[in-house]
Amino acid sequence: MIPANRCVTLINGSDGASLRMVGARIAALNTAPLAGDTVVDLCGARLLPGLINAHDHLQLNTLPPLESPRHYNRAHEWISDVDCRRRTDPAFAALVAVPRNDRLLLGGMKNLLSGVTTVGHHDPLYPFLSDPAFPTRVVSRSGWSHSLYIEGEDAVRDSFRATPPELPWIIHAAEGTDGESAHEFDRLERLGCVRSNTLIVHGIALDAQRRSRLDRARAGLVWCPASNLTLFGRTADVQWLAPRGRVALGTDSRLSGSRDLLEELRVARDCSDLSEPLLESMVTARAAELLRLNDRGVLQPGLLADLLVVPADRPLSQLTRADIKLVMVGGIPRYADEAHAGMLAPPAFWARIRVDGAPRMLESTLARALSAAGCREPGLEIADFTWRAA
Repeated sequence: MIPANRCVTLINGSDGASLRMVGARIAALNTAPLAGDTVVDLCGARLLPGLINAHDHLQLNTLPPLESPRHYNRAHEWISDVDCRRRTDPAFAALVAVPRNDRLLLGGMKNLLSGVTTVGHHDPLYPFLSDPAFPTRVVSRSGWSHSLYIEGEDAVRDSFRATPPELPWIIHAAEGTDGESAHEFDRLERLGCVRSNTLIVHGIALDAQRRSRLDRARAGLVWCPASNLTLFGRTADVQWLAPRGRVALGTDSRLSGSRDLLEELRVARDCSDLSEPLLESMVTARAAELLRLNDRGVLQPGLLADLLVVPADRPLSQLTRADIKLVMVGGIPRYADEAHAGMLAPPAFWARIRVDGAPRMLESTLARALSAAGCREPGLEIADFTWRAA
């Protein structure tokens, strides 16, 4: 066990950065260690706030992508095809039947291994997601609807009205390329559901006029370019909205989207002209603002010690999960290379793993849970435990 109020100082970060934490919170920046602190030498690596994935369906990440010969016009066409596959493909149905908590665990690990410490889960807040043993934090204070197509106007309006204005309200909308998809934004406006706490997920069909109206309402867009390009052959135009602070980045799930948030950053970079600092803000500070998470997203005294350490020689969009040096959630190390693991916790705290061939260390409680799960994370090998046959 790691003491709840342990004092840790990270030193020698890139540009001489240092950070001191006490328990779960950041205590000071650019200060020398105090007597009794655990000292971790970053050896020039870059220190960042833990990344924020603004949109995922955590229980769907163990399902293989639907191989479709065509692009869709609207989201419910794809939903219909997935439902058909569930009913007609025994192998797919067997994966759906894996216990939900096991699938949620793999969704959490997908995020942790890519440096994510907070996830926006667009489905019910299942009890396991609030368990301290879950790999990442999951946004718990929000309102949401799936979509107008799934729920209908009355339920969507009621959900929005039931959400306090200081919390985000999140909905899939304009997820398609046709007029019907674009008209969803107009319908949400008529229902009174486009306000400063509204987050539209996808927004592919938003034209310049609708993007301007979203901006005037001080609402936001969660951009999932990999999923959009796979399903629809195009993605939302964020060139104007992103510099105005209206865009956060999300992965959707592996059923349609990217492997993880680092891969999503690469897709976002390649299909836009957004700068690296702006892309980075969409998974840190900007995501925190849009999700109304005022205790994370930047490195600042008093905020949560959700931290990421990565090489300093490349931007985030050029990194993979095998490059991650350290991930801490609330001051507790959860995933690390061997050097940082040894400085932060005794050997019994850790399990040896390999991530895409790279040796790493994982908090042993997570490794034990993964070894007992009925599904596996591709590219993750656990040396200290034996995977149960899925």
